[in-house]
Amino acid sequence: MLNGWDTFFIMTGTAAATLTGLLFVVITLCVRLSTTRAAQGVHAFVTPTLVRFGGVLFQSLASVAPWPSAWPLAIILGLAGLGGIAYVIVVVRMLRRLNFVALDLRDWVAYAAAPALANVSLIAGAAGLITGDSFAPYAIAGAITLLLFVGIHDAWDLTLWIVRNQDLK
Repeated sequence: MLNGWDTFFIMTGTAAATLTGLLFVVITLCVRLSTTRAAQGVHAFVTPTLVRFGGVLFQSLASVAPWPSAWPLAIILGLAGLGGIAYVIVVVRMLRRLNFVALDLRDWVAYAAAPALANVSLIAGAAGLITGDSFAPYAIAGAITLLLFVGIHDAWDLTLWIVRNQDLK
């Protein structure tokens, strides 16, 4: 079902792995952020970003593995989608507890709505793999692409937040 998609999944996995490494470089900028509030803010934004990049890497690796049938991949991607939706709920709760940052609609789209949509698409793609529907590879690729771009947005947002809040007490 995913024949011909290897290059796509290799590229997205490589991008996610590379961006994860770059995110660790950004995190080293946080050394100056020693206050509790600043550390809490970094944690609230960096963890979801790392989870998104890690998810893209994991899903891409799973998609290029030589499975004997579509079932194992469908189960893995379906569970990843369900876990992703559960994690969106955790992220929303975590961000709502931040009392020193005002999140606007764009932030909520990037940290909640878009990841939720991507994970629903991943679940739909996994179901499509099981039933043999032709939309399945596109739903999976769309989900992985959306998660990658949300991660890029979040990493940029985190970098700007660190630069602006270096003196947060």
